[in-house]
Amino acid sequence: MVRLEAITFDLDDTLWDNGGVMRRTEDGHYAWLDATLADWLSEHGEAARPADERGRFAERFPLEAFIERRQRLAGAHPLRRGDFTWLRRRALAELLGEYGLEAEHAEHWAMRAMERFMVLRHEVMPHEEVEALLETLGQRYRLASITNGNVEIARLALGRHFPVAVAAGELMAPKPDPRPFLAALARLGAPPSRALHVGDSWVEDALPSQRLGMQAAWIGPDDRALPAGIHRLDHVRELPELIAWLVKRR
Repeated sequence: MVRLEAITFDLDDTLWDNGGVMRRTEDGHYAWLDATLADWLSEHGEAARPADERGRFAERFPLEAFIERRQRLAGAHPLRRGDFTWLRRRALAELLGEYGLEAEHAEHWAMRAMERFMVLRHEVMPHEEVEALLETLGQRYRLASITNGNVEIARLALGRHFPVAVAAGELMAPKPDPRPFLAALARLGAPPSRALHVGDSWVEDALPSQRLGMQAAWIGPDDRALPAGIHRLDHVRELPELIAWLVKRR
């Protein structure tokens, strides 16, 4: 019998489908920056080269260039590789500087673009079962979220279910590093042997939590052989059945 006291959750692609969110967010905030910056330059063109000489920002630096710059920064700053907000803001500031903006303006517009990014990033639609699931589980177990992403769970309605929220990238220890799991468990006051982690990544969720001695609910796409302590789900909606089985088995 497994005695559970706490459950930790990954967020992206566990409690909602994240692919569409990120496509809309990536495209949306970059298009916003391109359009809004062009309007600003048309009014303040004297601050640097004329707009007609400069060209549009997204023409000079298409989205692919922004992605490549983030990847280069992650390689140059390995401790920051999981801090996606920092990487994005730094990459934008660098590109805007190369575009011809003074450092102060480059930092300003990088910050404004990230503000827009974060608005779009939080326009997520949790799976329809998630609200009731967390409400029920929270009455019996202590809950936490552990994410490598930059969603601030407190900005979502679901945030009320998570008194503990760990942003692993900001710890400079993205999963599969054990530290975000240990930080969450310490704040929950639960040992690994009495905790369950739920996530969609084999490498970043299932394996590291199982190695710590937690039970792991892996929302995975195949039927690979599972080591003891890892249990496969097709969808988070199946979690109550797994929990019932865990706490009753002998």
